[in-house]
Amino acid sequence: MRELPDWLTDERETAALAAMLSPASSSSLEALAAESRAITLRRFGRTMTLYAPLYLSNYCSSGCVYCGFASDRKTVRHRLEPDETSRELTAMKKLGISDVLLLTGERTAAADFDYLRRSVEIAARTMQRVSVEAFPMSVREYRALADCGCTGITIYQETYNRERYEALHRWGPKKDFIDRLETPARALEGGIKNVGLGVLLGLSDPVEDALSLYRHLRHLGRTWWRAGMSLSFPRMRPQTGGYEPPFAVDDHLLARMIFAFRIALPDTELVLSTRESAAYRDGMSGLGITRMSIESRTTVGGYHDTEKKETGQFEIFDDRTAKEFCAALRKQNIEPVFKNWEPAYNGPSSEQNSATTHPLDAQPCH
Repeated sequence: MRELPDWLTDERETAALAAMLSPASSSSLEALAAESRAITLRRFGRTMTLYAPLYLSNYCSSGCVYCGFASDRKTVRHRLEPDETSRELTAMKKLGISDVLLLTGERTAAADFDYLRRSVEIAARTMQRVSVEAFPMSVREYRALADCGCTGITIYQETYNRERYEALHRWGPKKDFIDRLETPARALEGGIKNVGLGVLLGLSDPVEDALSLYRHLRHLGRTWWRAGMSLSFPRMRPQTGGYEPPFAVDDHLLARMIFAFRIALPDTELVLSTRESAAYRDGMSGLGITRMSIESRTTVGGYHDTEKKETGQFEIFDDRTAKEFCAALRKQNIEPVFKNWEPAYNGPSSEQNSATTHPLDAQPCH
């Protein structure tokens, strides 16, 4: 078994964050909220960047106990074919969405790298910004995705507690803790411009996971300081399989976490998804969160055929339409931003481009 990297267990740079997250903190939640709000306003203004997820496939080769798409679930498996993907993206554009996150399960024969790359190509023709949340890949594969218009990846470690991780991931490629830990670095090395990190709150001690998440981002920032980075704070939601998280994360702890991260990382994008309620997301708007999902579907597709009944990966909580959500933001004098990226900037980060062409890199995007 490979050893944990030193940076993951180095507690020296997390002392200030740990103090803010402690139940015995001398800083009240109200004081943290005020400081977080001031920093957010100063660095990001009164804006909220919006994106939407598009599930391409629910095939999966791993056995995560907490996931509705785990390979032992009695879920009907399918994937979007190219024409279906195009129809879904067209439907999303009609909702005003220009920033899409493409999702799959772990790598399978039905949804492998070539399938994902073709899907990125299709999305890049329609969307201003295309990111993926899929399986870990090699540096060469990430460079090929960047060549086809992928600007970012999201990859959650789920939990940084290795023992808990081993127990939660029963089989499949996702069981390799270190490989997943090293995935964001490979993506950045491959020229991906933005990486999103996160933990699934409730799987392990949330404060310990939060501190490890902070160390991970700081570690990446020391090498790829020009890259864009974001952090997400997803809490467990009901899902097929009925897994109940053993660690409680209440609204106050999540709020304290968001405020503390904003104070510790003033320039980092902080993300809150539709896993949270409408009231909670409205409350967090302007207080630290700068990016949110809208109109989310956790089924495969779901934007073109809105009547299709299918079990998703998990239940969403905030089911407002884009129009309703944007109205709530504007009521707080926050401007929803559907587009903050020009496709002209797509392609691998220039400093990561290699003069040596690998056979995989040479395959063109059509």
